[in-house]
Amino acid sequence: MALFYMHGVPVGYVAILLALVASMGGFIFGYDTGQISDILLMDDFLVRFATCSTPGVASTCHFSTARAGLIVSLLSIGTLVGALLGAPIADFLGRRYAMVVECILFIIGVIIQITATNAWQQFGMGRWVSGLGVGALSAAVPMYQAETAPARLRGTLTATYQLFITFGILVAYCISIGTRHMPGAGSWRTVVGIGFIWPFILMCGIIFMPESPRWLASHGRPKEARHSLARSHGIPRDQENSDPFLNAKVEEVSTSIEHERRICAGWIDCFRPKHKTLYRTLLGMTLQSFQQLTGANYFFYYGATIFQSVGIEDSFITQIILGAVNFGCTFGGLYVMQRFGRRLPLIIGGIWQSCWLFVFAAAGTAKTPQNNPGIGKLMIVSACMFILGFSTTWAPGIWILIGETFPTRTRAKQGALSTASNWLWNFLIAFFTPFIVFSIDFRYGFVFAACNLVGAVIVFFFLYESSDLSLESVDLMYNDPKCRPWTSRQWAPPGYRSRYDLAQQNKAAGANKVVGPSGADESRIEKVEYGDANGIGTSATSTAFSSEDEH
Repeated sequence: MALFYMHGVPVGYVAILLALVASMGGFIFGYDTGQISDILLMDDFLVRFATCSTPGVASTCHFSTARAGLIVSLLSIGTLVGALLGAPIADFLGRRYAMVVECILFIIGVIIQITATNAWQQFGMGRWVSGLGVGALSAAVPMYQAETAPARLRGTLTATYQLFITFGILVAYCISIGTRHMPGAGSWRTVVGIGFIWPFILMCGIIFMPESPRWLASHGRPKEARHSLARSHGIPRDQENSDPFLNAKVEEVSTSIEHERRICAGWIDCFRPKHKTLYRTLLGMTLQSFQQLTGANYFFYYGATIFQSVGIEDSFITQIILGAVNFGCTFGGLYVMQRFGRRLPLIIGGIWQSCWLFVFAAAGTAKTPQNNPGIGKLMIVSACMFILGFSTTWAPGIWILIGETFPTRTRAKQGALSTASNWLWNFLIAFFTPFIVFSIDFRYGFVFAACNLVGAVIVFFFLYESSDLSLESVDLMYNDPKCRPWTSRQWAPPGYRSRYDLAQQNKAAGANKVVGPSGADESRIEKVEYGDANGIGTSATSTAFSSEDEH
């Protein structure tokens, strides 16, 4: 039974539950990202793995720039490889079982880390192995959420992945501040070891969730695909074969999958110009790269060290403040991406973030923060304002776009390539930040400020507005030669005057005011033109409400 209706579209409790359970993959990502900043400053960790002028005395120990960069960035190298492996694993095993395998990989990495005694290389390799799991999860989770979430809630439910990333970062900060004074290795091993809990929750929970209906349909399992759609929409099992809304949705998915099945897709197909596939591959990779180039991880990876350098006595507390701002504001991001679409928030967010990074960098460059408490406070405020903008726009928005921009036949591979570009820049920033900060100090903020402006320009000129459209309609929009990114908000599927008209028709469909395919109003029949592998046009007909209003 449907939990509630949104614009006439039924939403079941399973839809909410699957988004929350799958988002534990984001929590794992966030927790592993947030813990390392504080661990690098813990006394026992310094004594064991840093270079000490007086052995056993933490105050005389420090990490070289290269060693600190490697310990932080080895996770990112693993995630880069994992993101590329995530596509074939998710396509072969299915989205759910792929997540189970990836959780096991992460757990193996945690074991390697907590068993390290004096070799920093072992700890680093443990982070690399964990990264394999985190990277693969970062490709699989948003894709699974976008393919399984119903209608109008696609944007919000997919954005919970980013919400859980921020929650994981905040929890890591809080646990670190609680364990930092523990004697011996317990201070950092407790933080790392608690990481066992999160993949266990994901593994146990995801087994009880429905598999992606699009993956099931593409693997010749139509009955299971229908049942998966019914569960996410809260349609009772005895109505699965008679519900007109579900019949239309199943027909839409089946038609799209049948067309794509005729075209054998490999990695090389992600780079073919036809159907704007190359365009979307490059767009996804670029947007994911610029999400890293916003500079957010500059604060998350090295925040404790940064605020220690501006004269803050307890940099751990400042980290928690930043983490709380990041987590709290991400709730606003769920609303922003649902209410205002994709393009406008990303453009405004890029400009906002750039302004505050200019303030941060200018303040740190104009005067020495350690000798000017007012400057240090201004830098903290500007960092918080930057995080506010990032967590409401670029943080959730990019992950939503990765799930909804690509066609089904290459979605897993294009999502993997895009996510891999994110992790590539994640590694580059994590590894080279200590070297860059040593050379130019807080002027590093100017670099990120400029990148945020470039990101806003790229969104304006190249990103299409995909809110309020089904995944199949998004594909049609990108292939419409008359549609341009800056006019894409006004685009609607064939047979509709506007996206509002589409929403109204969905309301009628949800209320069973529109009958199934055999009796649909001819003025509302949507003709979708496809081209097969040889460029020969074929057509598929679906009812008006088959282009279900998705967000």
